[in-house]
Amino acid sequence: MSYKEIFQRIILLLSSPAKAWNEIAERKEGRLVMPNFVYPMIGLCGLSEFGGAFIGREFSPDVFQIALTQCCALAVALFGGFFLAAYLVDKIGRRWFDCADSYDRILEFVGYSMVVTFVLDIVSGLFSIMLLHWILQIYTIVVVFEGARQMLKVAEDKLTGYTVVMTLIVLVCPAIIEFVFTKLSIILN
Repeated sequence: MSYKEIFQRIILLLSSPAKAWNEIAERKEGRLVMPNFVYPMIGLCGLSEFGGAFIGREFSPDVFQIALTQCCALAVALFGGFFLAAYLVDKIGRRWFDCADSYDRILEFVGYSMVVTFVLDIVSGLFSIMLLHWILQIYTIVVVFEGARQMLKVAEDKLTGYTVVMTLIVLVCPAIIEFVFTKLSIILN
């Protein structure tokens, strides 16, 4: 998938989640979501975080170290958060919501559900919008709701609970990993 197609997918997921999830469900990408969407987005987030660390600062070894640390923390958080979220969505979905989709389908669901997080991390890497970043994350609930309804075909009576739980998982997993990574890098430094 080219960056143009990735950009189009992002725009469609953010502007019309129901239509985007219908297209995603028809394509059945499965594990291809990782090299086609998730990994390029993590790369763009890391690049944005790295470049944003130099804005308004003089270039020095200390700033370079900070930029690399922030870039690595974000990349590790998004990468680990993606897989942790996929694992939890799969396990909790099976146990609590009787949603027994294939793991490939869950990877696809979680990868595209993280679109709001990816976009906000790219923007907040360049501009300081921390409060706005967390407020705008709420839109993830719309993306997850449409994905659960359109692609995973979650039962209507369980859809609200599923959406809330899975949205929390998608949002919290990368944040927890970033927090732990940042604390460990401070301790080990």
